Amino acid sequence: MRETVALGRFAVHSYPMSDSGSDVQYFWCIRHHQVETGADVCPARYVLGPYASGADAEQALQRVQQRNEAWDAEDARWAGEER
Repeated sequence: MRETVALGRFAVHSYPMSDSGSDVQYFWCIRHHQVETGADVCPARYVLGPYASGADAEQALQRVQQRNEAWDAEDARWAGEER
């Protein structure tokens, strides 16, 4: 369960901690080009995620590219520049 807390003008998301070990989160590190979990996660400015699996984290950059292309196409559509 994710909780959203407003601080000033920005929303901050926090993920409750779990002792069960079943809520492992995976991140893609853009600095090291690898999946990271647990105590080995780089600072937030270097990672994408969290993801539910290592495989999902490995696909992070492809997802970013796909979303950017979709958003660029939507921006062009709004501006009247159909692609």
